[in-house]
Amino acid sequence: MLIDTHCHLNFRAFKDDADETIRRSLDNDIWVINVGSQLETSQRAIELAEKYPEGVYAVVGLHPIHVTGSLMKNKLDPEELIVQEGMKEFNIDDYRRLAASPKVVAIGEIGLDYYYKPKTKIRLEEFKYLQKQVLLEQIDLAKELNLPIAFHCRSAHGDLIEILKTQKAKGVIHCFTGTWPQAQEYLNMELYLGFNGIIFKQIAGIDWQEIITKTPLEKILMETDAPYLGKSANLRNEPLFVKEVVKEIAKIKNLSYQEVSEITTQNAKKLFNL
Repeated sequence: MLIDTHCHLNFRAFKDDADETIRRSLDNDIWVINVGSQLETSQRAIELAEKYPEGVYAVVGLHPIHVTGSLMKNKLDPEELIVQEGMKEFNIDDYRRLAASPKVVAIGEIGLDYYYKPKTKIRLEEFKYLQKQVLLEQIDLAKELNLPIAFHCRSAHGDLIEILKTQKAKGVIHCFTGTWPQAQEYLNMELYLGFNGIIFKQIAGIDWQEIITKTPLEKILMETDAPYLGKSANLRNEPLFVKEVVKEIAKIKNLSYQEVSEITTQNAKKLFNL
């Protein structure tokens, strides 16, 4: 079996066939963990998970781009269930309530995202400050509930690493897109690295061969980030594609598909207490 540890079947992209997609995944012995991005999508992830006795789970949290929406004109994401409109308040009681569901296995996806950022110094400082404060609040919630964290980080690894050095957080760096030295920093903090279809893309400054070869298989998680990051930009991604990620990791590490699938599945079960 395999576990897609990070997907978004709770997003608008799957509004008409989320259950059909889940059933197709389960029929292929693939479990799925749907990850929230704000209160509404977190609730939707739980609703989907609670329909199934096994194999479907939820992660709840407030994504950094929703924290600072009023400071940046983010591109509206037509794939997400709820359109991004302005700044979202982080109310810890709301997320604590959602996390009471036995189907919730982590807090996320939370973190830092500096990819689109304000151009003026004052607004940039406020932008970074808000993201960091909400991140710390959600880390505290995860610690309170003894849950791991699905970290989102884009163009902000330096700041996230510095924050995590002061925290004893357990979790995974979802969709890792940093350098090998940055990967080492996370691994030294006993965090996992999540890999998905982005490893099929060439990104300046990122050597997938080096990173994947050097990262211990026992610290790797498989994911798709569906509906995003499929092999083709024109096709909607889904959990079945996690098989292709496993094949690529096995090829790079010169291991069998079976070994990679078994160990990464055990990694996921251990981290998320499945």
